[in-house]
Amino acid sequence: MSDCLFCTIAAGEISVDVVYEDDKVLAFRDIDPQAPTHVLVIPREHFDNVSEMTRDNPLLAAEVLAATTEVAQLETLERGYRVVTNVGTDGGQSVRHVHFHVLGGRGLTWPPG
Repeated sequence: MSDCLFCTIAAGEISVDVVYEDDKVLAFRDIDPQAPTHVLVIPREHFDNVSEMTRDNPLLAAEVLAATTEVAQLETLERGYRVVTNVGTDGGQSVRHVHFHVLGGRGLTWPPG
C-alpha cells in the first residue's frame, strides 16, 4: 500500500532502528517512545488492524505475536513488559497498519489513558 507509512518502512524505503526482522515481521524502535523500551512490531504484509489480520491470516497473527515475545527477550525485559495494539479511532489507532507496541524498562501503570 503506497500511502501507508509502515508499508514504506517494511519495504526499506524509510530507515528505522531495527530490533528484529524476518521475512514476515519487522520490529523497530518507536520515534516517540513512551517508555525506556518502546518497540513497534508489524507484519510486512498490510492489514489495517489486528481484527482484519486475525480474520484473514491467523497464522501470520500468531507469528507477529511470537515476535513480540522475541523482542522482549532481545530487549531483556525480564522484569515485565506490556504489549498493546490499538484498533480504530476510539481505540487510539493513528497508523492504519496493524502494529503492536512492546513497552518496558520501567513500572507501567494502569489504566494507561
